[in-house]
Amino acid sequence: MAVTLSDAAARHVNRYLTKRGKGIGVRLGVKTTGCSGLAYKLEYVDEQDPDDVVFESNGVKVMIDPKSLAYIDGTELDFVREGLNEGFKFHNPNERDRCGCGESFRI
Repeated sequence: MAVTLSDAAARHVNRYLTKRGKGIGVRLGVKTTGCSGLAYKLEYVDEQDPDDVVFESNGVKVMIDPKSLAYIDGTELDFVREGLNEGFKFHNPNERDRCGCGESFRI
């Protein structure tokens, strides 16, 4: 499987990297936190770590640390606008439950 970006997410990432003037892609991962146990991490990347698992989706490099891959393999990262709000949304087929506040999830 792989981790992918929707067209909207790829456009947003490319616009932001251009605006920053540097960067090679994004790094996705998970951290232990919240009510349900895991939360997503997303950051822009200037240098690839030697241990990163790298995918390319819609022209964007997506880097994942090997420990996180088991939790997010098959995930699609989307960028959505809902009313006045906009942001990244994770479509993870491995998610079994999400906390009420939406900050964390469980596999």
